[in-house]
Amino acid sequence: MIKIACLFPGQGSQSVGMGLDLYKQFPSAQKLFEQIDKISGRSLSNLCFNGPSEELKRTVNTQPAILAASLTAWTCYRQAGGPEPTYVAGHSLGEFSALYAANVLSLDSVIPLVEKRAQLMEASPPGAMSAILGTKFERLNELCMATTAASIDDKKVVVVANFNTEEQLVISGDPESVSLVGTQAKTEGAKVIPLPVGGAFHSPLMAQAAKEFSHTLSQYHFADACYPVVQNVVAIAHTNGTIIKNTLDKQMTNAVLWYTTIKFMLDQGVTHFVEIGPGKVLSGMIKRIDKTAHICNVEDSPSLNTTIAALSTFTE
Repeated sequence: MIKIACLFPGQGSQSVGMGLDLYKQFPSAQKLFEQIDKISGRSLSNLCFNGPSEELKRTVNTQPAILAASLTAWTCYRQAGGPEPTYVAGHSLGEFSALYAANVLSLDSVIPLVEKRAQLMEASPPGAMSAILGTKFERLNELCMATTAASIDDKKVVVVANFNTEEQLVISGDPESVSLVGTQAKTEGAKVIPLPVGGAFHSPLMAQAAKEFSHTLSQYHFADACYPVVQNVVAIAHTNGTIIKNTLDKQMTNAVLWYTTIKFMLDQGVTHFVEIGPGKVLSGMIKRIDKTAHICNVEDSPSLNTTIAALSTFTE
């Protein structure tokens, strides 16, 4: 029997129309979107289906909308006979979708948690993030530490926030420091891509938001997981609900160890990865991490049918 990991995307994977095809094709998807809208207290389904794009790009809208589309894709995947995963994981925001898939969080819990997370992150101090391609972590970390140390303002900080692949890192911090490190990296031959976000996610500048979110987390029950969850902060698997909760509590200010997360699952014998939710951002990362991995995705009915057919040849 093959080992499968189901992966859930994070912020940046959104697009107007996400989830609409599944909504039209599956009564279960329609029912789930209706439940999500009711719990949220607003029409996340309309935001997913119709945008507009500028509203969908706002963190306060992006995060719960991607969650809604991802949970719907997961529900359709399981209803269509998608095989159970050996592991689940999600990129930043996507970790909440993974926790729902693993029955750690109920629908009534995961929706308000992500709504609160999105509100806090939208209201966080102005920040910036840039993807850096072609610079090793050690050198990029040196540049970040030197830039931070050179400032007398403790709000002037920049860190390596995402380890997406060996060649793709993301820095995060105040706009001036991020720009400075980006310029230095570019002079050394790196490619620098500013990301369309307004906050310094996964950096110390999220400390106040993280403190408030920690208080919110304390009010929710985390059940033990039915599938091991590989979390961003530690890149190892857990099923214990208390451990998962305590680890998630550190996510907002700590780096996303995505490369290490995928390597952990590969080392455990995972050969097939299924990206569940809008877009193929994670699929692209996995291709750069391991060219031999089998990769599928589920975001609409055609991709669902293709994925179920592909996996059935390995699981029969």
